[in-house]
Amino acid sequence: MSAITRESPFPLELTAAEAQATIAEEFGYFSDWSERYQYLIDLGKKLPVFPDEWKTEANRLTACQSMVWVVSEGDADRLVFHAVSDSTIVSGLIYLALRVYSGRSASEIAATEPTYVADIGLAKHLSPTRSNGLAALLGVIRQTAARAIQAS
Repeated sequence: MSAITRESPFPLELTAAEAQATIAEEFGYFSDWSERYQYLIDLGKKLPVFPDEWKTEANRLTACQSMVWVVSEGDADRLVFHAVSDSTIVSGLIYLALRVYSGRSASEIAATEPTYVADIGLAKHLSPTRSNGLAALLGVIRQTAARAIQAS
């Protein structure tokens, strides 16, 4: 983990479980997937600025068809994730993942399954490449938490 220390808007809710419940509630307002995709795009636009100097091969998530970069900082007490994509929908997926996991303890991250993915129907409505990329992002987040727990 790097010593980056950059402001992050996350977490928005007190717990990861609350974040997942809020995400499910928000997506429940939309009657069809065109509206949900638009909401994902809008969420992606809310991601904080990701500096160009962080867009290195070492920070790139290679399992994605889109270009995605992920940087983490912190320790077992609090892990913060920064990420961005060149794809608008993928940026929205990143926003949701960061909303659930960023700014939380490694133990809370490790104990939190990403149930929001199924709860809002993402699993059924993403292309295979986007599903693989989301799984890779969630994997990086959870692996980072596991390493932080081991290091503490």
